[in-house]
Amino acid sequence: MSNLTGKTALVTGGSRGIGREICGHLAAAGALVAVHYASDESAAKETVAAIESAGGRAFPVQARFGEDGDVDAVISGLEAGLRARTGTAHLDILVNNAAISEGGESPESFDRLFAVNVRAPYFLIQRALPLMGEGGRVVNIGSGVTRIALPGELAYSMTKAAMETLTRNIANDLGARGITVNTVAPGPTRTERMAPFLDHPQAQAAVAANQALERVGTPADIAAVVTFLASDAAAWLTANILDATGGSYLGPKRLG
Repeated sequence: MSNLTGKTALVTGGSRGIGREICGHLAAAGALVAVHYASDESAAKETVAAIESAGGRAFPVQARFGEDGDVDAVISGLEAGLRARTGTAHLDILVNNAAISEGGESPESFDRLFAVNVRAPYFLIQRALPLMGEGGRVVNIGSGVTRIALPGELAYSMTKAAMETLTRNIANDLGARGITVNTVAPGPTRTERMAPFLDHPQAQAAVAANQALERVGTPADIAAVVTFLASDAAAWLTANILDATGGSYLGPKRLG
């Protein structure tokens, strides 16, 4: 397991799904984790309680992305929580996981999609960098849809493509400080929200038919990759888009 003892981390969208699993993995590796959430306070408290019951450390930070003052609220809550627990506001790991997938059909929903998925992480990185020192880690959660044309996913795919561009450019800027920046791109993943669909036998068969690894992904699969990128073992990896889809849509699997 990666050793993150003494490290601090902020995971946006950390109260549910992939984000919750990332928080748990980072905490299990030794990090103090700030669990960001938008509105579901009970889910955030459950995540923190689960981490603490397993012997880890965590605290919640609330802010709703896409609204005025969203990034300021995250940074204020993060700094206060870190100072209360460590005496400083130093941050080692930033995981930009929070995102929405609905929208794009109207100018208003399109703007909100980009506000949450692109603008918020862009300015959060900007505000978090003064808290980071040598060896800092930024991990963005992207999506396999940036290389796969799926019906109804265009606007969402565009936001994740923007994050890939952001990853490469910021990695180039921050290399001199020893800070790495990478994106993890999940494929079909069985979160609580996706379970009703992905638990259906026909859906599982479709996933298996289109993936090299013939099963539905889990939040733990993604969290393990993120935790590795946050560790010292990944110190030489930056500006990468790590495909964590289980090999989705690689081409025909069998001929003849």
